[in-house]
Amino acid sequence: MYRELVRLYPDAHCELDFENPLQLLVATVLSAQTTDRRVNAVTPGLFARFPTAADLAGADRVELEGILRPTGFYRAKADNVIRLAQALCERHGGEVPGDQDDLVKLPGVGRKTANVVLGNAFGVPGITVDTHFGRLARRFGWTAQTDPVRAEREVGSLFEPKDWTMLSHRVIWHGRRVCHARKPACGACGLARMCPAFGEGPTDPDAARSLLRDGPRA
Repeated sequence: MYRELVRLYPDAHCELDFENPLQLLVATVLSAQTTDRRVNAVTPGLFARFPTAADLAGADRVELEGILRPTGFYRAKADNVIRLAQALCERHGGEVPGDQDDLVKLPGVGRKTANVVLGNAFGVPGITVDTHFGRLARRFGWTAQTDPVRAEREVGSLFEPKDWTMLSHRVIWHGRRVCHARKPACGACGLARMCPAFGEGPTDPDAARSLLRDGPRA
């Protein structure tokens, strides 16, 4: 199944735009309950105005809220970003640590966010169990776990660590584009002949093709 995902998505990558670990960390925090597309629309202006952790830590809250408003829950997100930036300055000299134990101790940063940052900004292999990955891993029969940490461990045991980050990207891409939560496009899925969950969505090719999506989603 993974070989087919490699064939389907040879160019899979993190769909959050970033230029450095700080930008990726903040963008990942902002991506909660919104789409990557919306985050990507606000981060260029955000980082032009506040390029460093120190700048974010000292940001005017009202101004920051105005920038973050399109992402939703902007007051809470502004508070989270300021607290996160302050912790980076106080504990790590304003730099993002490249260690999971240090990352998950930061305000608003869990294993999922830490693995995104480690895998994409530091080249440290990790599995990102978001809602898409968890759903597909269960449909594929790779795990029955609904707890993200347990699912991460079980799926991780099936693959070489060097593949974990790209595995995450490819599964998430497939979840966003084909294997949707409510109505997967089974009849247009390249994994159909191998998937234990085939038939959960329309199996007619034309009906399934009408469900296909393109580009970053929530």
